[in-house]
Amino acid sequence: MTTLSEAFRDYAKFENTPLDFNTMHEVPETHQWPIQLDQPLQMIQDTHTLIPVVDLSDPNAMDVIKQACETLGMFQVLNHGIPFEMVKKVESEARRLFGLSMDEKRKVLRSANGVTGYGLFPISSYFDKSMWHEGFTIMDSSVDDDAKVLWPNDYHQFCDTMHAYQSEVKSLAHKLIVIILQSINATQEEINWATSSQQGALLLNSYPPCPKPNSTLGLAPHTDSLLVTILHLGGVHGLEVFVQGLGWHQIQPVEGALLVNLGDLMHIFSNAKFVSPLHRVKVNQLKQRISFVYFQGPPVDSVVAPSSAFLNPCFEPMRVKEYLSLKSKNFHDAFSMIRK
Repeated sequence: MTTLSEAFRDYAKFENTPLDFNTMHEVPETHQWPIQLDQPLQMIQDTHTLIPVVDLSDPNAMDVIKQACETLGMFQVLNHGIPFEMVKKVESEARRLFGLSMDEKRKVLRSANGVTGYGLFPISSYFDKSMWHEGFTIMDSSVDDDAKVLWPNDYHQFCDTMHAYQSEVKSLAHKLIVIILQSINATQEEINWATSSQQGALLLNSYPPCPKPNSTLGLAPHTDSLLVTILHLGGVHGLEVFVQGLGWHQIQPVEGALLVNLGDLMHIFSNAKFVSPLHRVKVNQLKQRISFVYFQGPPVDSVVAPSSAFLNPCFEPMRVKEYLSLKSKNFHDAFSMIRK
């Protein structure tokens, strides 16, 4: 059986050389983006209407989630079941990791053909410019080996925290996927496909303070590839979503909420009814922004196709790992290449 890490190896084929941001007093040319040409077309005042905050204990939660999936592919959730103390503990451990010296972090640098460990964001190879970002990717039990290298005598705290959070967020992803698929009358077999033998990845992100934030990007515009993404925003502004006709819109973090956005596989399964939103991250001059994101998808050897609920499917069926490989080579053009 192909693992998620094996399926994502095509994304990892680039030179993984993060900057030592603590020594940067200016933005090098390699990290300067022409983003001044890509500003919002207008300010959006009612942010919670655009990106709804859904209480999962609300009997009408499915209806609100379905509408959010159809309009923007993004919503925030409250009463999600993950203790706030656990979320803050993960954030604290992420700060401990990124607070290490560059020499220490390089001990767990992601290898040339690997997808776990410390380094640049996996989509870096698709852009001419580098991003003001450092990350740490966890898949399967990779966190144990890396933590033992970083903290030989004190690795249990980091490992236990990450394992506990992954268990909780995986359960939340399962619950959300069921709600989303039921909202379009998916069959039980299709729900089983999406929720059985789930595979996921946890990515810790650091966006250090930047001397000239308007000249660079924390993360370049992209869509996520799997079914759902669950993100802790970290309480500092930075994440933006592209809204057709309105331009880039800054996401307002809600205390205690987690952000959910759909990925490409959900767009395919919904026969393009649900949106896989284009999003990016801006940086700031004063504060380090710590976030962490969990990606969840079905078995990569399985076939993804529009649900049988749709009489006229607009995408060709294909194995999940084949779609991931296609996107790794064609990036923004992947959808157009599998349309009927």
